[in-house]
Order: sequence, then structure tokens, then C-alpha cells
Amino acid sequence: MPSRENAEVCVIGGGVIGLLSAYGLAASGVSVVLLDRQQVGAESSWAGGGIVSPLYPWRYSAAVTALAHWSQDFYPHLGEQLLAETGIDPEVYVTGLYWLDLEDEAEALEWARRERRPLRQVDMAAVQQAVPALARGFSRSVQMEDVANVRNPRLVKALRAALLKLPNVTLREQCAVTGFIREAGRVRGVRTAQGDIHADRVVVAAGAWSGELLKGLGIELPVEPVKGQMILYKCAEDFLPSMVLAKGRYAIPRRDGHILVGSTLERAGFDKTPTEPALASLRSSAEALLPALANAEVVGHWAGLRPGSPEGVPFIGPVPQHEGLWLNCGHYRNGLVLAPASCQLLADLLLERAPIIDPAPYAPAGRLR
Repeated sequence: MPSRENAEVCVIGGGVIGLLSAYGLAASGVSVVLLDRQQVGAESSWAGGGIVSPLYPWRYSAAVTALAHWSQDFYPHLGEQLLAETGIDPEVYVTGLYWLDLEDEAEALEWARRERRPLRQVDMAAVQQAVPALARGFSRSVQMEDVANVRNPRLVKALRAALLKLPNVTLREQCAVTGFIREAGRVRGVRTAQGDIHADRVVVAAGAWSGELLKGLGIELPVEPVKGQMILYKCAEDFLPSMVLAKGRYAIPRRDGHILVGSTLERAGFDKTPTEPALASLRSSAEALLPALANAEVVGHWAGLRPGSPEGVPFIGPVPQHEGLWLNCGHYRNGLVLAPASCQLLADLLLERAPIIDPAPYAPAGRLR
């Protein structure tokens, strides 16, 4: 006979957004059931690069900027907290980031002045000295020295371990949601093959799959999968001391010498099969940035599905006409960047606390079809 379970909040989706949503709510004393249709963190949260900044922060709206700034300032604390609680280090690694030959460099510098962010022009001779592996031929550079990257698979592992230590959290993996429970016009939980889960609130944090889930309630959520492919090289630990970005492609160093290069932007539905043309394109970009990678070992090539949304602005908050239903999804290319602020904002709204930032730009009201 199928089981029945009760919780104050049911979170659908175990990516970094779902994990951090559950973690923040549970830390406030809320009982939480977290569901994932496979293992937590196995989709976009695992597949991404982990730069703790939008790739081109000045090209985004104030709504994305507000979440990004709060999260960037919070990430070092989050990394230390998770290491202390679980013994797993998410490796929040401050390397800085160089942008090379930007077409909109003047706009970038003006944005930095306005937002008081430490972006500055750097002479190319100084860049070549700091990053000897960088290809010759670039003429201009701007840098932010305080940009970090987080090792996202380790972040997911640490969050999972932290949740398993909390007595008011139930984690259910391999547990796909098949529908919603509605009573008297209110969402009261979800249906799964393993049984019904009743909850006072249901939070949809299912990344690229969020729109598909909500169709069952007649809600048109403009979130769709956008495929991205990456490759991973193994190099010496001191090969690349800083992240570098040119022509839309980036290289990210990990502490142990692994170098991530990404990424493609493809609209291919829910197909996340890695392809040979993408691999060839990524290798070409990698070698144009860092010529020595032509002789480096490629140890991985994979694809993930980003939750594409209009202008990359996530949906955070309650859904009108569906009392009890909440969203924290649609972060597009910036899920890892925006996660701490997005999940703090969700918890603030759900628990009726003063929100960390103005919640209006993210509210589902007026943005759903």
C-alpha cells in the first residue's frame, strides 16, 4: 500500500537551488521533504562550471545583479560552514577573472563604477606575466580580482550531507513527482509512485523540468531546457592561476590542476547527449585561449540542461491562484551564482520575514502565462 507522508514544506528538485532551499528552511526549524527524480545534484548543478559571477555581469538586469552581489559576498561563508558541518570542502576558490578583448569594455567599466564592483583595466603585458599559459594576440583586458569559482559537484555533496544530518529533513531520491494534490483550491502536496506527500507548501525547484511539472496545473511557466557542453582537462596544479574568458568561452582552474572549458548554448529539448561537433568547437576555443591544452589530457566531456528563462531572471515566490504553491526556478546560466540569495529570499518570503532584497522583480505574479 502506498505510503503517506506529511511535512510543512515539500521541495521538488534536488539541484543546488532545491538543496539550498531545503537547507535554509530546515535551519529555521521547518520540517522539509526534498524530492528528486534521480540522485540529487545530477543535472545542471553538477554539469556547470561554477564561476561565482555571471559571465558578463554588466549585460544583466538589476534583478540578476542584486542576487549575484548578495551571493558572491556570502559564498566564502557558505563554503566554510559546509566544510565545518560535513568535512566536505566545496572549494570556494578565489582566482579572479580576466575578460579579454571585450567589445563592450566601456559599458563594463561604467557598470563597475556604478555598482562599486572592483573591475579594472589591466595592461596585457601584466596579464601575460600573471598567466604565462595565455595565448598571445589579445590586446585588451579587464579583471575582477575577487571572483571565485566553486567546485559544484563538491558543493552538491556537502549540501546533501548537511541535510542528512538535520532531524527535520527527509530526503527522497529516485522519487519522481507525478502530480499535485489539490484540496479546496489549494495545493496540499504531491503524488509520487512511492505515495502521497502532504505539505502546507510545495516549492518547485526542478530546474529545466519546472515548466513540464507545472503544466499539470494548467500553468505556463516560460522555463525551457538550454543545453550546454563542457570539457575537462588535467594539467599541472600551477598551469592556470586565474579564470580567463574570451569570445564567450571560459577556462576555469580547480585547485588540483583540472581545467574546465565551456560552454555551448544549444536548444535541443531535453536531449543532453554530448556531441562530437561541440567537443571540436570547445577544444578549438580552449587551444585558442591556452595553446598548451593542445597537448593536455581531456578527462571528461559532458552536457547539462540549463533552465532558460526570459532575461535570465528567476521566478521566486508564491504562485497566484494556487495557494500553497511556490517557485524557485528559472535561473538560466546563473543557478550556482544566484543560489544563496535566491534561497534566502525564498525562505524570507515563505516564513514572512523581512526579505534580503526587493522581491518584486522575481515574483511569479504577472510573469506567468
